[in-house]
Amino acid sequence: MPRRILQGTVTSDANAQTVTVSVERRFKHPVLQKTIRKSKKYRAHDENNTFAKGDTVRIRECAPKSKTKRWEVIA
Repeated sequence: MPRRILQGTVTSDANAQTVTVSVERRFKHPVLQKTIRKSKKYRAHDENNTFAKGDTVRIRECAPKSKTKRWEVIA
């Protein structure tokens, strides 16, 4: 099964080797047909602390790195 890849914005880089990435998705409401924006935060592994708050990054699924980290930054 291929690993999922998501794109989002870094919202926090306070922790060592970890960034919090907010990923937004858009979809149409099934009844109202209105476009809805939903976002979800993911904690991703950033080995060299290269990314800062506000950067746009891509993350991919990986084996668990810690209790909350299941993603890693690829660029």
